[in-house]
Amino acid sequence: MDVVRIGGVPEHFNYPWYLGLINDHFKAKNIHLRWYDFPGGTGQMNLALENNKIDLAVVLTEGIIKSIVEGNSCKIVQTFVKSPLIWGIHTAPNSGIKNLNELRGKTAAISRYGSGSHLMAYVHGKQLNWDSARDLNFHIINDLDGAIKSISSHETDYFMWEKFTTKPLVDKGIFNFLGECPTPWPCFVIAARNEFIQKEAEQLRTVLLVINSITSKFKTIDSIDQILAQRYNQNINDIQTWLKSTEWSQQQMDSKTVDRVQEQLLKLDIIKTKLLYEDLVV
Repeated sequence: MDVVRIGGVPEHFNYPWYLGLINDHFKAKNIHLRWYDFPGGTGQMNLALENNKIDLAVVLTEGIIKSIVEGNSCKIVQTFVKSPLIWGIHTAPNSGIKNLNELRGKTAAISRYGSGSHLMAYVHGKQLNWDSARDLNFHIINDLDGAIKSISSHETDYFMWEKFTTKPLVDKGIFNFLGECPTPWPCFVIAARNEFIQKEAEQLRTVLLVINSITSKFKTIDSIDQILAQRYNQNINDIQTWLKSTEWSQQQMDSKTVDRVQEQLLKLDIIKTKLLYEDLVV
């Protein structure tokens, strides 16, 4: 049986992979899929791909494109979630910060450089006409637990993370929800190391066929809202809202979208050059 190593964040977006594993859908196709949680997000997964710790990863579009442009030997093999990711912007409840513009010049908690929490701070700053060189400051906190400690101790001033993942922390009064910032592109893609693409093309094709068969029917699963709410400690109404706004994909990202993402990353000075479509996507 072929072993395929894949990584992703331990969040509700990736529950289809869990279903495939517990129901032996991959095993039925002679694939031994090993799932690895990466609570540190896309920056952590990019490094794992680069160091041959995993073969595939479910990563943020902007993060993997930046990583490939900078030399990571990977390619996007498919869009996984085509809807935007809704980033929540959070502060400490006792921070005294009342609006988004008060974050100008403050320090953002980020999981890693090159992560979504890092790159989306630039997107958010651009929307508010900030000077990215002057008005953005960062401190690495590794993961959500690190963010809780950092924000609570006022070591950092704000933290951007997927809105619904952090909602229980807002409900408990650990974070204050200040606003949101949707990604201006499809949020999650599946990326693979080039060596794996070249040497294990059939295994890759099989993995994609299996996960696509699951995601195409995911919203029709009986009581899926209740299942997700219980598993991820979410309010059922929040999960239902999230399900309505989230669309999985079974297709590759088109050249116009890839070009649009690169253009915006260039304007934000997140990347220094653009690659051809075929250098980013297979």
